[in-house]
Amino acid sequence: MKAKLARTAFEYGVITVATLLLVVGVYFFKFPNNFSFGGVTGIAVVLSAMSKASASSYTFIINMALLVLGFLFLGKSFGAKTVYVSVLTSVGLSALEKLFPMSAPLTTEPVLELIFAIFLPALSAAILFNIGASGGGTDIIAMILKKYTSVPIGTALFLVDCVIVISSCFVFDIQTGLFSLTGLLAKSLVIDNVIESINRCKVFLIVCDNPDPICEFIYQDLKRSATVYKAHGAFTHNQKMIIMSVMKRGQAVQLRNFVKRYQPGAFIAIVNSSEIIGKGFRGLN
Repeated sequence: MKAKLARTAFEYGVITVATLLLVVGVYFFKFPNNFSFGGVTGIAVVLSAMSKASASSYTFIINMALLVLGFLFLGKSFGAKTVYVSVLTSVGLSALEKLFPMSAPLTTEPVLELIFAIFLPALSAAILFNIGASGGGTDIIAMILKKYTSVPIGTALFLVDCVIVISSCFVFDIQTGLFSLTGLLAKSLVIDNVIESINRCKVFLIVCDNPDPICEFIYQDLKRSATVYKAHGAFTHNQKMIIMSVMKRGQAVQLRNFVKRYQPGAFIAIVNSSEIIGKGFRGLN
């Protein structure tokens, strides 16, 4: 029970940090420059330019409306983490609006601010994805579409984002629209790269004569497991043993150095992977 509570507390701590990264990136860099890429906050930027209400206020209203829709259409399948992220994002933006009112961008360098407007929310999204949480907002629409229709979710959401970005060309100016388009295209690439970096592991294939010392090092020192199977050389036809093991990058350096030191004749193949599923790594869910 204590372990479960500790795990839950850790997850929500990580979710809180990730959400605060999103809030900082959106409020200090996205809103002041009228960058309109990115779902709910993008819609809020466009709507705020057409009325007297702030982008933070529109974000709060839209997120709360989407939460209601989520409860109505998704019921119990609607995750608590999604609710937490949506509420914290909305409250965080409203709080920053009160504490740090902004009437102009932080700097006179829109490209620099675009980088932060892309990177901070993208890093947030990658962390949330890695821990099994959702950013709320248009993700809720995606969940509803997935449950009730056969509409390709990714395509539908991308088209909505494109409409928002195109509208910013008319609501603001061409430069702002082009910056927003750049942000839209770059954000998904940054998210994918960050997710891969967070999850990246090393897959070892070690061809050797005596696997026992290497396996013992893997078990005892690295606290990892390994699979050993027999093989033979295609040219020499000599009997060989192959060790397969998966581990984090820091452990990979230790194993590589150990093998080079104690079995210099071993053949080592090291492969990068960001999709390792199983005990000690990510679960199927």
